[in-house]
Amino acid sequence: MNFSEMDREQLETRQAELIEELRAETQEQEGEERAEMTDEEIESRKADLEAIKAELEARALKAAEEAEARKAVENGAGEIKEEHKQEEKRMEISEIRNSPEYIEAYANYIRTGNNNECRTVLLSQNAPASGQLPVPDLVESTIKTAWEKNEFLNKIRKTYFRGNLRVPFELSATGAWKHVEGTTGLTEEEITIGIVQLVPHNVKKLCRVTDECIAMGGEEFIRYIYDEVTYQILKELVKEIIDKIDDASTSNSSSAIGIPKVKVAPGVMVLANAATNLSEDADDLCVVLNRLTEAKFNTAYASGQFAIDPFAGFTKVYTSALPAYDTANENDMYALVGDLKSIQANYPEGEGIVIKWDDNTYAEDDIVKVVGRQYSGFGVTAPGRLVKLTKPGA
Repeated sequence: MNFSEMDREQLETRQAELIEELRAETQEQEGEERAEMTDEEIESRKADLEAIKAELEARALKAAEEAEARKAVENGAGEIKEEHKQEEKRMEISEIRNSPEYIEAYANYIRTGNNNECRTVLLSQNAPASGQLPVPDLVESTIKTAWEKNEFLNKIRKTYFRGNLRVPFELSATGAWKHVEGTTGLTEEEITIGIVQLVPHNVKKLCRVTDECIAMGGEEFIRYIYDEVTYQILKELVKEIIDKIDDASTSNSSSAIGIPKVKVAPGVMVLANAATNLSEDADDLCVVLNRLTEAKFNTAYASGQFAIDPFAGFTKVYTSALPAYDTANENDMYALVGDLKSIQANYPEGEGIVIKWDDNTYAEDDIVKVVGRQYSGFGVTAPGRLVKLTKPGA
């Protein structure tokens, strides 16, 4: 935000707002409730408060100097020269954040954790700089591409509510009934509601890079770090969702959705038979499996002279989070069948990836530690839309 373009009343109003926001945040922390702002947001507001204070002081000083000049003129010292400001050409933030200078500065920010260079570029280009650093488009596109390429995460539902998310579902209910004309005595519905709570947690990826990697140019370095960290975090997120489904009970409870399981080996009619366990609400049918498991279904398809395609009516979604059928143990889940929209992920901080940098721990080995994190909660929130395939015994 460019405070130099605001009048005094606007500055004082914004100053009062910032003081109130920080005061409220401090009270929440003292009351041991969950803070509404991140540490970065708090630091941003403090920086804005200091900038407003400096702007007001500068204007007061300038006004005092002009008053002294007028007084001097009144006493015959000379004449006042009016200051004419030339309109400067301003670059848009979108232009600055994609400039080579800013990309290099942003890479240095990732390397060191110091954002002074980024802010210097912003100010030197005469662009408004808010507390939150603008992210180069190449970072956004790298993260966006990683999300888009992950078939599993693309098919589940996404929300962006702060904190824990409570999702209700129908645990049990009486059905509708036929009303015959002339009869009385309506039967009131009896319904029991269950609650699935999505509690967010950090999914993290730690990697170590050498000094040679750090020496790469700004754009190459940023792409390398975000490609690797984002890919691994999303892969782990899928694994945690799969593990949670694998551990789920086969029947509904007041706090969890039950997921039935079918103990059967891959075959041409296995997926079709498994789908009979699904409700009519499951409309976008998928089969989630390891690519090596797909080969077992294709073997059955070939042995049947290709008469029935085992995957007919199902979209295939691949993940290494599920074991290959041949390497799975008895009772291991090797495939998931159903509508993936029954799975919900909540991202309180959005789908961005936060990068932390540590160049001290392994300094003597010329290695830098990089940690990326994604804050999310997930769970199955709709009953009757998934079924697990597990491996039978020998």
